[in-house]
Amino acid sequence: MKYLHTMVRISDVEKSLDFYCNKLGLKEVRRLENPQGRYTLYYLAAPGDENAQIELTYNWDPEAYGEGRNFGHIAYEVDDIYATCERLMKNGVTINRPPRDGYMAFIRSPDNISIELLQKGAPKPKQEPWASMPNTGKW
Repeated sequence: MKYLHTMVRISDVEKSLDFYCNKLGLKEVRRLENPQGRYTLYYLAAPGDENAQIELTYNWDPEAYGEGRNFGHIAYEVDDIYATCERLMKNGVTINRPPRDGYMAFIRSPDNISIELLQKGAPKPKQEPWASMPNTGKW
């Protein structure tokens, strides 16, 4: 058995690709358009880790997906949790659960998919402004 991908439905291709690629740093590895099924699939992966993919599914006919909290979250390991969160904030991404512990943070995609960011290796020493930053919204 081999892990292939996690699929999430998206409602706005431009916003979603901007978030996942330009802000989070994933790269598009392939795209599959199905005119008969009226959908497009975007496969993304972290650079250097192309075997762990996320499939963004865009259905051409609009649907309201809701939040789907039962989905849980997508998790990515990062080299520097503080630098990653700072870069995301500078790009307009809300840090819903700041890395107060130097190890874990949560953000949300444009479609409210919860994304967990985990510090690679041991937690970093606690650091301001993160250590005293409150949660924002749900994560």
